Amino acid sequence: MPNYKELVEQLLRTVQLTPTSTDVFEGQSHDYVGKRIFGGQVLAQAIMAAAHTVDKEKPCHSFHGYFLRGGNINQSVTYKVRRLRDGRSLSAREVTAVQFKDDMDGEPVAQVIFSMIASFAPVEGGLDYQEEMPAYPPPEDLESEQALKEHYVGNVPEPLRERFMRPRHVQIKPVHPRDPIYPEPMQPKQANWLRICELGEQPVAIQQALLAFASDYYLVGTGLMSHGLSFMTKGLQAASIDHSMHFHRPFDINQWLLYDMWSDTTSNSKGLNHGQFWQNGNLVASVQQEGLMRLRQAAD
Repeated sequence: MPNYKELVEQLLRTVQLTPTSTDVFEGQSHDYVGKRIFGGQVLAQAIMAAAHTVDKEKPCHSFHGYFLRGGNINQSVTYKVRRLRDGRSLSAREVTAVQFKDDMDGEPVAQVIFSMIASFAPVEGGLDYQEEMPAYPPPEDLESEQALKEHYVGNVPEPLRERFMRPRHVQIKPVHPRDPIYPEPMQPKQANWLRICELGEQPVAIQQALLAFASDYYLVGTGLMSHGLSFMTKGLQAASIDHSMHFHRPFDINQWLLYDMWSDTTSNSKGLNHGQFWQNGNLVASVQQEGLMRLRQAAD
């Protein structure tokens, strides 16, 4: 069984940034999905960097970010925050994530791997409307992602099995599991229940950062479903291009949230994917992401 306490502790270390100068912060990198930094890590750390420069009574209500280069998990990430506006209600921040790469002379050159603009505002009353929460089987009736892997691991190439079986830091229960090795073409719509248990009480900024972290799982893969592809498909190049998120209502990521996802179009080697987070009947956050999905002929 996965030791979720240790996994949660690593997640919390990921979002605990170190200030290095005025409005500049350093975040440590971890191997969440491979040799390149997981997009969710950069999203979470960028939100935390911006939140450190805003009054805590103003939580993030939206952000829009672009993944510009693949990050190196063997390096920390420097987050530079620019204060664009501080109004009576709205505050805006620009966050630039930087890593360094040696040039031909061995000198470190700064490279921007991610850029974000985030907006913060106090919680207030007002007009309130939402659609009905989608009806899906509850999490207690579903198998965990980790248990489902046992059904498929026999078809995974031997060199990849250990990584395939690594537990995620987020507990996930797919509503309609899909064979990741031999996927069939199907409607590009999926839903997962997810949570980060044993997290305990945390500030709103950390809750939002970790929901952003979790939102990067499965979303870009939604656009692959109509084509009968998965991340295990030979010759597939897939990556997140951008990511936006709006926070609508309070939530507790210790408890199960429904992540409802769909894709309405794929074209020009890209897929547009949408998602909604629901908890206790409330729509708590919305997500949109465009992903690269380029299929090359596999080598013989």
